[in-house]
Amino acid sequence: MTIFTYKDEEALGAVLSVDTAMVIIKVADLDRLRRMQVNRLVVLQSSKAGQYLIGVVQKITRSSVEQELSVEQEGDPIEIESIMPQLNLVRVTLIGTLIDKVGTKENVFRRTLETVPEIDAKCFAVEGDILTSFMRVIANVTDEGQKLSLGHYTLDEDAEAYLNGNKFFQRHAIIVGSTGSGKSWTTARVLEQAAVLPSVNALVLNLHGEYAPMKGDGIKHYRVAGPGDLGNGKGLKDGVLYLPYWLLGYEALISMFVDRSDQNAPNQAMIIAREVVKMKRKFLGEKKADELLENFTIDSPVPFSMDELFQELNRLNTEMIPGAKAGTEKQGDFHSKLSRMIARLENKRTDRRLGFLFQAPVEANELSWLDELSRKLIAGTSLQSDKKGGVKIIDFSEVPSDILPLIVSLVGQLTFSLQQWTLLEKRHPIALFCDEAHLYIPLRSEGDAANEVSIKIFEKIAKEGRKYGVGLVIISQRPSEVNHTVLSQCNNLVAMRLTNAEDQSVVRKLLPDSLGGFGDVLPILDTGEALVVGDASLLPSRVRIKEPNSKPNSGTVDFWDKWSKSSCEDGIVEAVDAWRKQNLQ
Repeated sequence: MTIFTYKDEEALGAVLSVDTAMVIIKVADLDRLRRMQVNRLVVLQSSKAGQYLIGVVQKITRSSVEQELSVEQEGDPIEIESIMPQLNLVRVTLIGTLIDKVGTKENVFRRTLETVPEIDAKCFAVEGDILTSFMRVIANVTDEGQKLSLGHYTLDEDAEAYLNGNKFFQRHAIIVGSTGSGKSWTTARVLEQAAVLPSVNALVLNLHGEYAPMKGDGIKHYRVAGPGDLGNGKGLKDGVLYLPYWLLGYEALISMFVDRSDQNAPNQAMIIAREVVKMKRKFLGEKKADELLENFTIDSPVPFSMDELFQELNRLNTEMIPGAKAGTEKQGDFHSKLSRMIARLENKRTDRRLGFLFQAPVEANELSWLDELSRKLIAGTSLQSDKKGGVKIIDFSEVPSDILPLIVSLVGQLTFSLQQWTLLEKRHPIALFCDEAHLYIPLRSEGDAANEVSIKIFEKIAKEGRKYGVGLVIISQRPSEVNHTVLSQCNNLVAMRLTNAEDQSVVRKLLPDSLGGFGDVLPILDTGEALVVGDASLLPSRVRIKEPNSKPNSGTVDFWDKWSKSSCEDGIVEAVDAWRKQNLQ
């Protein structure tokens, strides 16, 4: 049954002119002109039966047009008077067609224009229950099916705004907005709805602990171990996450251990590669893992002894070999060429801030430990031992900023690799929510090795992740500083208020050409209001995001109200103590 059942007398106006996808509507009635608003949806009669053309109002004008009235007297026109009638015009961009029935399917929307409206074709408003029904068609969501509800449409509070959950994650998504615009609020809203699904599987890369308040059976919290966690016996079961160095791939290892400005950097990289492979082979030999020995590479996640690697590097750096003459010695090939790398490595090994890498518990250096880590982080709710916590929120707030891109991308690489090596019939999709993405997926690496590794990994996920069931949700307050290759792979956009001209420009480029002007609303969106465009919601929409049950810790502090109070809590001593201990717990 068609969702459009208009009568001619309900028309807002009629088509005055048509130019490809642009239509001008003439509105005779002033009251009906007032009902029309920029960015509101309208429907126009098509020249084909059973089809309706959908458009977005781009511009509304009301101007006076001078017309001359005359009569003929003996063949000569004589001017009687001039009048100033009002001409009410509405410019509409056509964006698709709704077809009553295609085969056995009813109410099918297509982003194509098989026809254009005829002159004098009627134009009607899409609002209320009709708008709700139409947007449900757009999102391909039925009353009985699983749906992703963001909130309500700004121009019609009675119409609930749905997204197609499949397409939102399949085609990657971006959530952007200036500080205080409601970006974290929107993310929390999406996560809460995902968390109630029985087999949800998502990882939230939480850089500043904003999503710590989120609760529920579908949500679990982890945090990367800080200095205060070392040696206290806490581990995965307690939500404390260690990411031992042996999980790092070749390029990540090199970026951490080798200073590229060192003239001996090529030799050092070659030595690291050779010795790490040797150490991994030794470990597998000791564990009698003969099958693994046959096929492993330097990128294979196999533990090895950092102490033994350090000893071998020191030996090579001081090695003396027999000289040309009997009884003489000369410096080995790598004598004194590894000194800077050894010092760099020693500094990192003893840095308590990097304890999650180099000072992990003994059990984290066993082959079986990766199985446990992977199940905790990568498995969905139904595969967890307690059938809870399919949404895993990882707090990276205690990771030093200089290696943050490396560690965040390590989790991304772990996720992608596990999905890639899972049999197709057993592959369970997972979504990566990349909070503050501009910090570890920057526009340019600026020569930083850690940034280069992170960019490369997330570009690969953006381009290939869909094939392996890995979805990306990029979250940032500065889209202009996020890698453009990654952004270009995201086909869904949820844009909150953006005041920076560069950020607005990036978002406009992500909009379809016919909707470029739609981005003009970006600087005037209200807090908690979003512009939603993409495959998950084929039509552009302004949506007021519904409040999440658990608000993230990102609300703006009320300075004046706080300052107006006669007293406040004294937390200085505790803050100094926590700073010294490097522990907020």
